[in-house]
Amino acid sequence: MRQPLKVRLSNRAPLDIATLDERTLMGCIDHSLLKPELTRADVEAGCDVAIEWETATICCRPADLPLVVSRLRRSVVGPTTVIGFPHGAHMSQIKEREAIVAVDQGAVELDVVINIGAMRSGDVGYVRDELASLVYAVAPTPVKVILETAYLTPEEVEAACRIAVEARASFVKNGTGYSPRGAEAGEIALMRRVVGDRVGVKAAGGVRTLDAMLSMIGAGACRVGATATATIGQEWRVRGLEAVASAVAVEFERDRPVNP
Repeated sequence: MRQPLKVRLSNRAPLDIATLDERTLMGCIDHSLLKPELTRADVEAGCDVAIEWETATICCRPADLPLVVSRLRRSVVGPTTVIGFPHGAHMSQIKEREAIVAVDQGAVELDVVINIGAMRSGDVGYVRDELASLVYAVAPTPVKVILETAYLTPEEVEAACRIAVEARASFVKNGTGYSPRGAEAGEIALMRRVVGDRVGVKAAGGVRTLDAMLSMIGAGACRVGATATATIGQEWRVRGLEAVASAVAVEFERDRPVNP
């Protein structure tokens, strides 16, 4: 990974909403290009959006990675892709090989789906061993672990977060964006409490407005997956300070001690 890009993508800790500016806000978006029907022209247009708004990365379909790497070569945006997407049920050897090929092709981060069925079955050892082997195989490339929390209980979410930390993953991520629901602030906050400040938290699914993004950041996310990047950026330019003030007020009310 290019050193300036590595530094730009290095934050794992929560963000301070009160100090946000446009560059910081847009710089924590992974612009998502994962819809199955996207054409080559759609992918190229998506690259242009990410470059214009200087997002953290583009998260693309694996087959599109060479194109995205080429389009982003002279930009500040990093090319990333997904592994075992969207169900996480590929054979472990296939997921690991897919990850290695993606890094060889230029991916600077990987979003890896855990084996959701194994996690729900309580086969924690399988999930941990698969993930730890993959993380080791592509090190030092950062791995974001997609938990697909819509299918998990809160206790399973906590356990999956602990597995990701044990496996030396760089981020935990709530979902693929293709499960029954998107990111929820309470769940993002839970994930942040479990992983602490050294592992990043990414929110994905349904984050289509500036207010929704600020809600995720306020809950502890330091990276957000979004397709509505331009809409969020344009909203910021119209009402950024007002939206931040409102988000800070909500955060204060949530954290304020209740009088006995």
